[in-house]
Amino acid sequence: MTHVDRCSWCDRQVEPDDCWLLQEAPGARRAAFCRLEHVVPWAMRGARWDPDGAGDSPEPTAGGECAHCGAALGEVRLDLVRHRGRHRISDSFCSVDHLAAWARAGGRWR
Repeated sequence: MTHVDRCSWCDRQVEPDDCWLLQEAPGARRAAFCRLEHVVPWAMRGARWDPDGAGDSPEPTAGGECAHCGAALGEVRLDLVRHRGRHRISDSFCSVDHLAAWARAGGRWR
């Protein structure tokens, strides 16, 4: 994690090794969350994005299908990376709505 250091929903400081980072690919938008649950109100209110830092190297991406609906991802995708210590867990989505539905259902642990 480089330049995004505040939760996009509650504006709390996020820890580099304990956060959720969302990046639009390709694109220049990014969001960070201190808790997975904050994705839901963030999306409901209108998904306020931060600009992506120039020169940042992207995190490894997940598979080629949406983690919520299983549809093949198109040209634009949303990559959510869970930072937990030295571990990085990636999931990808076809839309903010599917990201929010997935988070509302408990994410990977539904």
